[in-house]
Amino acid sequence: MTSRVEASPGAVLVVTGTSTDVGKTVAVAALAAAARADGLRVAVCKPAQTGLVPGEPGDLAAVVRLAGELPCAEVVRYAEPLAPETAARRAGAPHLRIDEVCETVEHLRREADLVIVEGAGGVLVRLAPDLTLLDVAAAFDAPMLVVTDPGLGTLNHTELTVDTIRATGCEPAGLVIGAWPTDPDLATTCNVDDLPRLTGVPIVAVVPAGAGAHDPTDFQAAAPTWLRGPRLWPAASEELFTRVKETQ
Repeated sequence: MTSRVEASPGAVLVVTGTSTDVGKTVAVAALAAAARADGLRVAVCKPAQTGLVPGEPGDLAAVVRLAGELPCAEVVRYAEPLAPETAARRAGAPHLRIDEVCETVEHLRREADLVIVEGAGGVLVRLAPDLTLLDVAAAFDAPMLVVTDPGLGTLNHTELTVDTIRATGCEPAGLVIGAWPTDPDLATTCNVDDLPRLTGVPIVAVVPAGAGAHDPTDFQAAAPTWLRGPRLWPAASEELFTRVKETQ
């Protein structure tokens, strides 16, 4: 149920995870902070938030606390801590629609050079009965980042996630280690080499464990150093990025 969206100024980067609790929200905050440090206007979209009632601070509040004030939009919210499809069904609430997500992202793109879209759990988690984050990425021809755990078991989870992304025609832009421990064990240190070797996808950022508890000023200063190699911002934002840098 993929729909196409006409090109707009801002680029879109979609962030998924190999599972839940792998550090996806803190990774999104780090990416947002690093992009802002590069001079880009950044916005963040969370299509579906679960496990919270209206008024409670969710993932977007955590992103803003760490990365600083920036435009954010949550499309739907369900109270029970379940997959969005299940939470909506149990609540008797309308399921999320792809056009709602696209309209929200398009609105953010009008005033942003980069819109980061954070998924819920893993890449095949149902946002609605016939909707996953893969449909959102396809709608914008957006690359996907995969946030993964560095420990034992990650090779299987990460390979399955990357293979699923590729099977749908989307391009995995990179792997992000969501929480690098201060004292990594043997499996963790080996996985740093094995993850890119087995998936064919580079590790593009390594976020230290506990980063979400950092002082916001320290977090924003450190976030750019957690990125590896060339910046992740999609090619669609390169011209905008160049113009911004030329005016500085």
